[in-house]
Amino acid sequence: MPRSVNAVASRKRRKKILKDAKGYFGRRKNVYTVAKNAVEKGLQYAYRDRRNKKRSFRALWIQRINAGVRAYGMSYSEFMGKINKKGIKLNRKVLADLAMNHPKAFEAIVNEVK
Repeated sequence: MPRSVNAVASRKRRKKILKDAKGYFGRRKNVYTVAKNAVEKGLQYAYRDRRNKKRSFRALWIQRINAGVRAYGMSYSEFMGKINKKGIKLNRKVLADLAMNHPKAFEAIVNEVK
């Protein structure tokens, strides 16, 4: 009796990998074994960088807040200490946006904590 290998499922699995490899260069886009490695590596990078993105944005917000408060003669750590002591519940993302796009509002917050 011949061996059953379920070609339908195998083809579907391979087509899924090649679909994910669309846009890759050279053999990475059309040779299954090469594409499989490239797609798996890409998924590893995507997983890692979803976490790194959070770090990067937090660092960016801190730099923007620091640059904003330096104009008023304070450091970032000094400003954050005072803002927490005052009980102003604004996160770094909002503070960075105010420092960049709404300097008058940011100045009001700085004057409030001084």
